[in-house]
Amino acid sequence: MKRALLWFRRDLRLTDNPALIIALRECDEVIPLYIHAPEEEEPWTPGSASRWWLHHSLSALASQLQARGSDLLILRGPSLDTLQTLIVDHRISHLYWNRLYEPASIERDKRIKRRLSDQGVECHSANAALLFEPWQIANRSDAPFRVFTPFWRSCRQRLPELGPPHAAPSRLKPPSASHHGLRADDLELLPDVPWDAGLREHWQPGEKAALKRLQAFKRRAVEAYDGARDLPGIQGTSRLSPHLHFGEIGPRQIFHALLSKTPNPTGGAESFLRELGWREFAHHLLYHFPHTDQSPLSPKFEHFPWAWAKQLPEELAAWQQGRTGIPIVDAGMRELWQTGWMHNRVRMIVASLLSKNLGLHWLEGARWFWDTLVDADLANNTLGWQWTAGCGADAAPFFRIFNPVRQGERFDPEGGYVRRWVPELARLPDARLHAPWEADRQTLERADVEPGVSYPLPIVDLKQSREQALSHWNRIK
Repeated sequence: MKRALLWFRRDLRLTDNPALIIALRECDEVIPLYIHAPEEEEPWTPGSASRWWLHHSLSALASQLQARGSDLLILRGPSLDTLQTLIVDHRISHLYWNRLYEPASIERDKRIKRRLSDQGVECHSANAALLFEPWQIANRSDAPFRVFTPFWRSCRQRLPELGPPHAAPSRLKPPSASHHGLRADDLELLPDVPWDAGLREHWQPGEKAALKRLQAFKRRAVEAYDGARDLPGIQGTSRLSPHLHFGEIGPRQIFHALLSKTPNPTGGAESFLRELGWREFAHHLLYHFPHTDQSPLSPKFEHFPWAWAKQLPEELAAWQQGRTGIPIVDAGMRELWQTGWMHNRVRMIVASLLSKNLGLHWLEGARWFWDTLVDADLANNTLGWQWTAGCGADAAPFFRIFNPVRQGERFDPEGGYVRRWVPELARLPDARLHAPWEADRQTLERADVEPGVSYPLPIVDLKQSREQALSHWNRIK
């Protein structure tokens, strides 16, 4: 009898799960397994919001498996040791998993595959997370891409190669022997932080919820996506990113649902497909340049004088807590703290303020996002922060310093976003909402706003700090 372990990681779904499909086809019995070993992902062990999501996603996956006659075996400990024990105890002949692309996971998986293969176990890995493997896309010199547009052009030409997603199995054979494991509760993943209630209010982890969100986006928002995706005050984006990160849905499923029957999509559908392309590009970069999770891709930034403004910890805390005195920034940081998510346009605005106006190293922001975002993904987080800081691939030039006042006026012109998350400014007129320090005394009094008391004064002078940032840029460009 061929008995297999199906090792779940961040592929917590049954639909279009390549490792599951292959295991069911090749083996007589398949034991679904999850091993909790966060220390193996250092220095980027899952943050608080990610652990919250993982708890609920594992519970949802276990329920789906039970409904089909199987169950999820949850264990804790070093992955290799845990696998070896199960292999001996249950006479396992095959091991299947879907690949991860972070540097620590790649090295761990290579080591496990070598060790178990030497012991006679057949190890098979598959791609459940990306449209294309990072090594499948290369430029004309057979080198990795560093610029998005030619990268995506190469991917775009190959999209017809993608087959349709595989349906989830309707039934699974129950294990022939009992396996004593843990429950999701035993992993103690739920963080003891005040925003747990906010996460529960805004999110429902799990494959069923991911598919439901995809269908809602397809019905209501995809056609308007091209014009709506930059407006944080409306529901103009898919919010599929945490589901994608945990593998509750795969990019091939999204492509098939939205675009596979449209040879030449336009408007919102094409724009959304391009955003999936940026996700592919992020993984392409991290795979080929694994040092970039800690260091800039552009070597000229190796000795860039971050923290030139000598900011105090209190000022970093003000940014983290949404107390900068700059409304669009504070709205974004409060949205993040209360919901575990932030609109992508606002992510760029708050990142620019931190890395360029405040002069702090982009890793300070990357670590905060890593702990607080439900969609914290190492490839996407690295790409986003290095792009805004000007030190990554295809990055915004360093001299492109977002003016948060102009950004707020352009992308939140009626102030709905700021008024929701910064309610102490709600009564200010639109013309002064994004720069309350420019309002006259009478306007402030009518709005019941007292600068420095009911709402902070700006912690940084935007014009002066921009000039200072550019002066440092001129020394290295």
